[in-house]
Amino acid sequence: MLQYKAGYKYFDGGIHAQVLDFPAAITCASDLTEGRRLLGIALVDVAEAAVESGQLLPAPDPDVFDSEMDIEEPIYLHLRASAGVRVLPTKAVS
Repeated sequence: MLQYKAGYKYFDGGIHAQVLDFPAAITCASDLTEGRRLLGIALVDVAEAAVESGQLLPAPDPDVFDSEMDIEEPIYLHLRASAGVRVLPTKAVS
């Protein structure tokens, strides 16, 4: 489990949400509850994409902050790894 920092900024009609130390994880929502839910999904999606493409995940930075955010709080990334083997049928050799 990795602990990143989420930031939320209110604006007219909604909320902007982003993971401050994982910049690709960003979303907008109508309220804080929905923003938290969507940001969690965005964090998992971008982390899985990074791992699948062989990129390193950004290291959590406990000192990161954004003075423009109205709320900052921890957000946790849980990824599950698995190994799978795909067996392809072999062609008969003539």
